[in-house]
Amino acid sequence: MPAPLTILLTGAAGGVGTHLRKLLPDYGYTLRLFDVVPIEGEPDAITADLADRDALREAVRGVDAVIHLAGISLESTFEKILKANIEGTYNLYEAAREAGVRRVLFASSNHAVGYTPFPQGTPPLPAEALIPVETARRPDTFYGLSKGFGEDLAQLYWDKHGVETVSVRIGSCFERPSNVRMLSIWMSPADCARLCHAALTAEEVGHTVVYGSSANTRLWWDLSSARALGYEPQDDSEAFAAELIAEFGELDAAKPEQGYLGGGFLTNPPIWPH
Repeated sequence: MPAPLTILLTGAAGGVGTHLRKLLPDYGYTLRLFDVVPIEGEPDAITADLADRDALREAVRGVDAVIHLAGISLESTFEKILKANIEGTYNLYEAAREAGVRRVLFASSNHAVGYTPFPQGTPPLPAEALIPVETARRPDTFYGLSKGFGEDLAQLYWDKHGVETVSVRIGSCFERPSNVRMLSIWMSPADCARLCHAALTAEEVGHTVVYGSSANTRLWWDLSSARALGYEPQDDSEAFAAELIAEFGELDAAKPEQGYLGGGFLTNPPIWPH
């Protein structure tokens, strides 16, 4: 489908949002920015909370699609997660539905499946060893739980209202990985923009769940559903591997904070044996 012209970018002041503000205009998009905090140098940005339904209705008016990044991006109390990530995402979808917006990119997270053990083997792993998007959700935190809710909400709004969504289980989107775990789940900002563009322009996505990472040599999960959208990642974390392994050592699968997708979000080991 043709590239949407005007995109509402929620969470525009955050880390991923800041990268996309710089990169997406090169794909021909006009961005309407939304965040709970003011964005320096962006006087036209909408400063509002996701609980403000009137502000959301105004924000989605006339846009072609939404990239929904807003919310709490770390673990917090259930009450705070409920308000920002669960109720806030519902408010966003309701505003989009009412305005007739037909496409959403929802920022899900690897923490929706955080208690999934990472695959064993010498990288690069064969395709059959990679973690598929169909793997059972195993959230590692209230934050991860909220991302699972968002994926289910996206499915409901597709089935019931015809609002399409690509739910992207983002790994770690930074200029460079900062630990050994990130070597397997890192997504460069440039690849993040490529994935967003593919998700916004692919035809008939319905509700599609994809993993968001670069073409990492040490990749843990299956990118086939993202590639089916037209995503062609260009970057690889292996350029940082020697330096990070020299500093931190290889991952130890016996340690819960290292042996599962959720990494440091796992403050306690699972209570069942594996």
